[in-house]
Amino acid sequence: MTKPAWWMSLALCAPAMAAHAPVVPAPGLPGAPYKAQPDNLLAHITALASDEFEGRAPGTHGEVMTVGYLQEQFKKLGVEPGNPDGSYLQKVPLVGISSHPSMLYTVGGKANLLQFPKDFVAWTARTDKLITVTDSDLVFVGYGVTAPEFQWDDYKGVNLKGKTLVMLINDPPVTLAKQRGQLDPAMFGGNAMTYYGRWTYKFEMAAKLGAAAALIVHETKPAGYPYEVVRNSWGRENFTIKGKTVNPYFPALPGWLELERAHEIFKAGGHDFDALKKAALSRDFKPVPLGVKISMSSQNALRELASNNVVAKITGSDPALKDEYVVYSAHWDHFGIDDSLPGPRSAQIFHGARDNASGVAALLEVARAYKALPTPPKRSILFVLTTGEERGLLGAQYYARYPLYPLAKTVVNINVDGMNVWGRTRDVELSGMGKSTVDDVVVRVAKSQGRLARGDSNIAFGSFYRSDQFEFAKVGVPVLYLRSGSDFIGKAPGYAQQKVLYYTANEYHTVNDVVQPSWDLGGAMQDVALIFEVGYQIAQAKEIPQWKAGSEFKAIRDAALAVPK
Repeated sequence: MTKPAWWMSLALCAPAMAAHAPVVPAPGLPGAPYKAQPDNLLAHITALASDEFEGRAPGTHGEVMTVGYLQEQFKKLGVEPGNPDGSYLQKVPLVGISSHPSMLYTVGGKANLLQFPKDFVAWTARTDKLITVTDSDLVFVGYGVTAPEFQWDDYKGVNLKGKTLVMLINDPPVTLAKQRGQLDPAMFGGNAMTYYGRWTYKFEMAAKLGAAAALIVHETKPAGYPYEVVRNSWGRENFTIKGKTVNPYFPALPGWLELERAHEIFKAGGHDFDALKKAALSRDFKPVPLGVKISMSSQNALRELASNNVVAKITGSDPALKDEYVVYSAHWDHFGIDDSLPGPRSAQIFHGARDNASGVAALLEVARAYKALPTPPKRSILFVLTTGEERGLLGAQYYARYPLYPLAKTVVNINVDGMNVWGRTRDVELSGMGKSTVDDVVVRVAKSQGRLARGDSNIAFGSFYRSDQFEFAKVGVPVLYLRSGSDFIGKAPGYAQQKVLYYTANEYHTVNDVVQPSWDLGGAMQDVALIFEVGYQIAQAKEIPQWKAGSEFKAIRDAALAVPK
């Protein structure tokens, strides 16, 4: 590995950042010599986000560099291999699919060609070299939701086999009848996003109903990110887990439609997009044929690749509990290189500094903290650094399907995806707060730091369903997904929102997510200490975390724990 470029960057950035990032001791661990070090964190981020790591795309030289670096770091720390086969790797068989889609819509015999990726993005999770959809009826299905608990069904039993579905983003924003503009907390979580609002759910429903294709109309404000993010995320090579059957979670051609093009297509069929969007807010809504035919095709270049989750373990010290696991996760992957972008090579690389070199770096620091303990915790600690998160949580999904250690013995998953690089906070936020008793531990540890633990201030973004912890939750494992606090010390009100909005609009999933000299890692160090202490307390505790009553994952966990060991 050549080091000069990223070491030079580190030399320029470290002094400014370290000055703002005081050492934060891990609270409540008698005899633990560990002190969190911002220089260590920055060194890892700078290396992983350097040009040499080429954007860390699965199946590339960037993966080779990344996986090698992570194994080297765990070895240096003295953390043992996490795979029972004696290695640091869990192989994740993937198929890379580079889709070259085309789309046209026809009304009254007149065909109108759309431009990829300017007007639409479409791809496939199927391993066919050519997929075609010809003269498929375009049907508007509102928000594409069937939710019996809310007495909501956008499909009304209509036969949609072979149709192309067009649907709106997010949950239906149902307002209170007497308080105009205020979302009803009894419907789809009110201001929070539920799983019904995620694109993954919408595509799953389209596949279940036998639709030929499904298009989500992208709107920047409710999505929380611009259309550019859709292009960067899904407009190039995509991945699916290699399997013997068709991926059941996607129709043949899923995709997104740019908002202006949606207005244009609806109008061509004699419909008003805004009027139908309003109609979709009623329980009485039923699918609306738009009088438009859609023809789509995708020529696909395929390659099989053996990607890897990196796994490392600290064996527990209690003979009765060492076969139970506290699992920390963070995804190492990002989007690699886009040769079509203008400028020098560095301007074509998706460095992924905050997303998620910072999370990987945090877990390396957490591992160092555990190794500094005079005695390992009672339960074992497992670090799972996943591949393919950016392409659909694939590494975590694979681990959940093929766990290296029993899920019934996995007491918690603590996932890290994007650290706070903007300074220390008086608070810390939990995505999905209220779902499990893990919250109680976080509240206690945060208090020992002089901080307040609270729910996600941006619940409409649906963070709980967007990162690797969701795959663990779906198989019943209680999870913790920490978000940056919003009450920054020494900053004016609104500072947090300003930073998040700027990052989302200008850096998130773009080539601009790089190490910045202005970063202040003090907040990141607070959170490293917190997730270390939370994991330690759970590893030591007599009682293990549980889902709370009303959680959608409680029944899955209860069933798993009821199976005789």
